[in-house]
Amino acid sequence: MRPPISENSTPETTPETYPTRAERKNRRSRTKRLSLIAGGLVLAGVVAGTGFTVQSAVAEQQQQAQQEREERAAAKAAVISKTHLAASVALYDADTALDAAANKVDASALSSTSSTLAGYISMPLDEVTELTEQAKEQTAAVQAAAAEADRAAQAAAEAQAAAEAQAAAEAQAAAEALAATNTVAGAKATAASLAAERYGWGESQFSCLVQLWQKESGWSYTAYNDNGGATGIPQALPGSKMASAGSDWATNAATQIAWGLEYINASYGTPCSAWSHSQAMNWY
Repeated sequence: MRPPISENSTPETTPETYPTRAERKNRRSRTKRLSLIAGGLVLAGVVAGTGFTVQSAVAEQQQQAQQEREERAAAKAAVISKTHLAASVALYDADTALDAAANKVDASALSSTSSTLAGYISMPLDEVTELTEQAKEQTAAVQAAAAEADRAAQAAAEAQAAAEAQAAAEAQAAAEALAATNTVAGAKATAASLAAERYGWGESQFSCLVQLWQKESGWSYTAYNDNGGATGIPQALPGSKMASAGSDWATNAATQIAWGLEYINASYGTPCSAWSHSQAMNWY
């Protein structure tokens, strides 16, 4: 123990003091409480920070999931739109092909496919796609068949037009030839040609023939004798006898001449003999 200090004494230095047991206990309690408080604050901060982090992560995941759903929905909508557009185009092309093929080719298969595909809005996409491709193939086939039918029809029309033009040309030529033959000069030329080709009669015989038929009809294919009904250049009696040479005997000098030459050959042998008989009897 330290010696007591007198009240009147003045120490040279302040005496050292020591905390009591109670003070030391209180001090330790206070320090512990401060440590606990600090630890709690730290823990609370960590928990709060962790909760914020977790909340942010959840929100980010939800946003990402929402974005993915929107992207999938957009992609699906794009596929649907593209599929429906293809179906619509295929239907338009099919209808155009069907109109062009009407009464030309059999397009029943395309018509059936087109009718089914018309309900594409309410159909599964796979079925729409399959029918669209089928319609495209059938449309191409119908278009090709219709084009071929058009080419064939065009060729037939051209052939028909050519045939008609040829027939018209031939008819015109025949009409012109008939008109030429039915003239006096034409009838004489025809008679000279047939006499030489068929019977071998030369110029002298033809001279007799010219005189004979000049006397009978003046070489007119329309000549008609009211007294007896003798008709045409050779004055056949009746005129219908000349039908044995052709049905156009009433309008064609060449037919009348052919009949008249055969009649002379059979009845008199030559035109000069027929002419002699006519001069003697006034008929032949």
